[in-house]
Amino acid sequence: MERPMQDRALRTRELLLRAAAEEFDASGYAGTGLNKIAKRAGLTVGALYFHFESKEGIAKAVMQSQPQSIEPSLDTQGLQRIVDITRVWSHQLLQDPLLRAGVRLSVEQGSFGVHDITPYLQWRDIMAQCLCDARDRGELLPGIDPMWVAEFVVSACTGVQLYAQLVNGRKDLPERTVEMWRLLLPGIATPGTLPRIDLSLRRGDESHPATPSTVTPSTVTPDTAPPDTAGAESEAGDRNR
Repeated sequence: MERPMQDRALRTRELLLRAAAEEFDASGYAGTGLNKIAKRAGLTVGALYFHFESKEGIAKAVMQSQPQSIEPSLDTQGLQRIVDITRVWSHQLLQDPLLRAGVRLSVEQGSFGVHDITPYLQWRDIMAQCLCDARDRGELLPGIDPMWVAEFVVSACTGVQLYAQLVNGRKDLPERTVEMWRLLLPGIATPGTLPRIDLSLRRGDESHPATPSTVTPSTVTPDTAPPDTAGAESEAGDRNR
């Protein structure tokens, strides 16, 4: 009986996490209350407290869930993998409220008294792993530091999505992400690797799955340089948890 109970608890936690993400995505941290989250999930506030101790706790869980929906599903390696991770990220930010809420909360966390760099470190470590693999595969120019480049990529993606959000609600974020790589890749990749990196817009779009080895006209060349008990609270008090 223990395993079914564990599975049910995991499903309930995931349901609450997604409900919270939808509320945070729509209303931000200040505009979201625990009653709203529980109602959207179809559960009691008591059930929510069983899994998360506070609104801050569930917000942190949403922030830290970002890489889970992207990184494990990709089967490419090296530089193509890091490019694909950012491409999937750019498409899913337009479609997935869990990822979108995680990004929003990570950026806005100072406004609600939280300082948690875990989401950024998660992305940095994923990027660094890809770049170390690229180095071992002979794809990086001599002297390139994978960790430094990983931190730069996380910083660049953060800036690109913020700018795109302000300009047009991120409608062209996939295109902006491609241009970011057109500028960056010639500075880190060997000339022999550049023609093999696929930057076609369909990569990362779930409606048009990409094959790992495809080379298209969007490939970068040297000449084109460029992550249950019932309880009730008033909504006003709930906002301050």
